[in-house]
Amino acid sequence: MMGGRGRDSEQFARLIRDHAGIVRKVAAAYARDPHDRADLMQDILANLWASWPRYDDARPFPTWMYRVALNVALSHVRSVYRERRVMTPLTSDHDAVAAKNADHEANQALGALQSAMARFDPLNRAVLLLYLDERSHREIGEIVGLGESTVGTRIDRIKQKLRRELA
Repeated sequence: MMGGRGRDSEQFARLIRDHAGIVRKVAAAYARDPHDRADLMQDILANLWASWPRYDDARPFPTWMYRVALNVALSHVRSVYRERRVMTPLTSDHDAVAAKNADHEANQALGALQSAMARFDPLNRAVLLLYLDERSHREIGEIVGLGESTVGTRIDRIKQKLRRELA
């Protein structure tokens, strides 16, 4: 990879294509309304592009991408609170039944998980999102700025809270 300002825009586009799921996951976790989600995805992509010259090749690209995406999403949440707007709920009834070919119980479980996740504070939501994406405690800590043991403790507490809410 090239460093600094000489970075290749084609390389950036390829990496974004290869890891586009990260942007979609983060946007879906922090904005349910399709228009808000599309705006958030655009903001994330714009910030990734603006930060591209400072990307450190020594770090894994997905880790860096998550960090930028989550920072943008958290800023988005803060601005929504400042404007005193209430974000739309993470799930709605029609979303749970929209997948006609999927098993109804699986849809209900997913809807319940998303609904519970929507009630978490933004940092715990980020930790859970990364945990569900099978990131290591170390990597989650690097992305959200917490120590590895703190991440483990948060994950345990999140699991306990989910068990209570989903029981």
